Amino acid sequence: QVQLVESGGGSVQPGGSLRLSCAASPLSLEYYAIGWFRQAPGKEREGVACVSSNHGSVDYDDSVKGRFTISSDIGKSMVYLQMNSLEPEDTALYYCAAESDTGVVPTTREQYHYWGQGTQVTVSS
Repeated sequence: QVQLVESGGGSVQPGGSLRLSCAASPLSLEYYAIGWFRQAPGKEREGVACVSSNHGSVDYDDSVKGRFTISSDIGKSMVYLQMNSLEPEDTALYYCAAESDTGVVPTTREQYHYWGQGTQVTVSS
């Protein structure tokens, strides 16, 4: 059974940084794309960044371009989300999700079949 476990969330001040991790098992990142999503209270779950490790493709939501970086380690089956210059608007529960890699990086939540439980990120002064 596919298991995705997020970690690395926490509370930071505006302008701070956090690095989220997503441990994926038993799937191989050679065959699965991974996406990071977030959901703030009262809002829809939205895509943040996604990666196709096998094809070397990444995609970012406009709101995080230049601030967040997604990366992966195929050997460790880990995907990371480095978040810099955090803003209060980034406060949300962050999820990673997995879907079979067809060569086109899935960017919407409807395209993902497997989900983790989430890790909370709070940006506040």
